[in-house]
Amino acid sequence: MTSTALDAFIAQASARSGRQPDPADCVLALAPLMLELIDHAGSFLEPQHYRSNASGYTRNLIYDAPDASLSLYSIVWLPGQWTPVHDHGSWGVVGVVEGVLEERSYVRLSPDRGADEDIDLARGGTILLSHGAVTSFVPNPDHIHVTGVPAERPRAVSLHLYGRTMNDFNIYDVAARSRRRIKVAHNES
Repeated sequence: MTSTALDAFIAQASARSGRQPDPADCVLALAPLMLELIDHAGSFLEPQHYRSNASGYTRNLIYDAPDASLSLYSIVWLPGQWTPVHDHGSWGVVGVVEGVLEERSYVRLSPDRGADEDIDLARGGTILLSHGAVTSFVPNPDHIHVTGVPAERPRAVSLHLYGRTMNDFNIYDVAARSRRRIKVAHNES
């Protein structure tokens, strides 16, 4: 099911992202659209977009472009659920519909030589994103972070727009100084 607000968002996001080859320009053009979309979330988010699982955060697909150039998910974070340390290999724009989402960044200390080993990371800053907040990221070369909700906070729901079909990403083992590509599942809508 779609709504006027969702259809307009997809059309504008497709047009704007297609005109912006630079990821930083792309997220700059798309962040205001996400801010507006959050205000209309009640017009298109359906019960299946709020699905959750006690074993881990849940990705619910809302839209996947036929050419794999864009994907939009609602992600549901129950208390205590976190991603692994990861990057996306894409630009992205995130908007918070409900609760407070926490993002803890990592800074790459070693040069990126394209290898999956000898990767030195240091913890960076923390951002708390409450209802209505929008954040974005670009692969420069990596936006490495962990995202989730501490156990003492209530559920959070966020919308994630990516510049590709987000069915895999790199996860990092900070102690082992390595990364590996994993497939990530989602619920179809």
